Amino acid sequence: MALTPLEDLVHLYGKLQRRKGKAEQWSDYYDGEVPLKFASPEFKAQTGGLFERFSDNWCAVVPDATVERLVPIAFRLNDGTLDTEAWDAWRRNECDVEVGLAFLEALISGRSYGLVWKPDGVNTEITFHDVRQAIVEYVPGKRRQRRAGLLLWRDGAQERATLFYPDAVYLWVRKADNPFGYSMDNGGGWVSAGILPNPLGVVPLVALENRARLRGKPTSEIASVAPLQDAVNTLWAHLMTAADERALPARAVLGMDRPTKEILDEDGEVIGEEDLPIDRFRRDRLLWLEREGAQIAEFSAADLTNYTSVIESAVRHIAAQTRTPPSYLTGEMVNVSADALVASEAGLVAKVQERQRYFGASLRELMRLEALAAGDTARAEAISMGSVVWRDAQFRSEAQYADALTKYKAINVPDEALWERMPDTTPEEIERWKSMRDDQAAAIVGGNIAGLFGAKPDTAEETPELEAADAQ
Repeated sequence: MALTPLEDLVHLYGKLQRRKGKAEQWSDYYDGEVPLKFASPEFKAQTGGLFERFSDNWCAVVPDATVERLVPIAFRLNDGTLDTEAWDAWRRNECDVEVGLAFLEALISGRSYGLVWKPDGVNTEITFHDVRQAIVEYVPGKRRQRRAGLLLWRDGAQERATLFYPDAVYLWVRKADNPFGYSMDNGGGWVSAGILPNPLGVVPLVALENRARLRGKPTSEIASVAPLQDAVNTLWAHLMTAADERALPARAVLGMDRPTKEILDEDGEVIGEEDLPIDRFRRDRLLWLEREGAQIAEFSAADLTNYTSVIESAVRHIAAQTRTPPSYLTGEMVNVSADALVASEAGLVAKVQERQRYFGASLRELMRLEALAAGDTARAEAISMGSVVWRDAQFRSEAQYADALTKYKAINVPDEALWERMPDTTPEEIERWKSMRDDQAAAIVGGNIAGLFGAKPDTAEETPELEAADAQ
């Protein structure tokens, strides 16, 4: 049975709130704000809240290592040409910056969302939203056909919602402290704020999903790291506690009674004795051994490498499970050859290329919606069958690129194809290089050699000796 727009709003709002808890949990792990776990009650009772705010945060390294290599640099149409209009719209909306934030949120929380809309009916906007702000629901049995989308935000004391359908957009508002929550009762407190037509004919909210599955939810990159992160934090807490108590050698005095002093009454008579505080001897580093046969024994310091070796093992597990190069986690790169470094990053490069494929499909859909919003249906169809051009996922030195491109040139690969393989080369630069090459060719054909190499230098003035020789 079809739901009314208000029922759909309450339904999607409820799903959004249920997702919110997990998203905030993974976000806390990314920020390193996690409580101490896997510690015994006795340990917590002894240390109190001393280590509650401590975190040796590896959960930030894993998504950061991936997102720094996810850089789209252009869009191609289905005929292989660059879509300059799409790229202009991309940069006009600062998506070259915002998309990195969207990818990071998708890696952390499992999802993020992109929206294409004309808020003023004239200018097209492309914006990205957190999983706690947006949600998309699909037609049952069709994983790619969007049935509805919901976008939430707060406006002071009010909470606003925009419900997108393929044919219409419903606006809603309610008090932010609404006591009804997202219950169906009384519509959850939502009040209609208007209805707008949807000129795109499709839900303009697109999900960017990380590691989506056919029968499962997108997952966070942090989900597999979190248990090991908790273990590492606990091991560090134990290590620092042991370092505080056992890091220095301990000494004991054998064959002597504990130092004492006499207790005197008002008349100066000895009425007892009491132990002297050891702290003063420890502070002054002085001790008199007056009894014959007294000696000093020593207990060696605790071996804290027992803890660090286990921590290093946990970090290696994080590297293996997330395909993060060990050099990112341990920071150890001593006498590593270029080939060895490339081999160590092979897993990360493969993971990034996989993410490029799935995120690229979502970006193509966003730019298809942008073309529809611009009224260019032909370009919308062409870019839906096109591709996203990404920066090379493999970091290489300039010498490696130069060597590879020289070898490609030797087998007659066109210059344009070689330029596209160069890192951080934008389509605008390639167009400028093509224009410069054409200008050079035109100068040669036209005989304007001076236009290429400059004017011919003046001949040297003859010296008096040469003039005399010519006269003879």
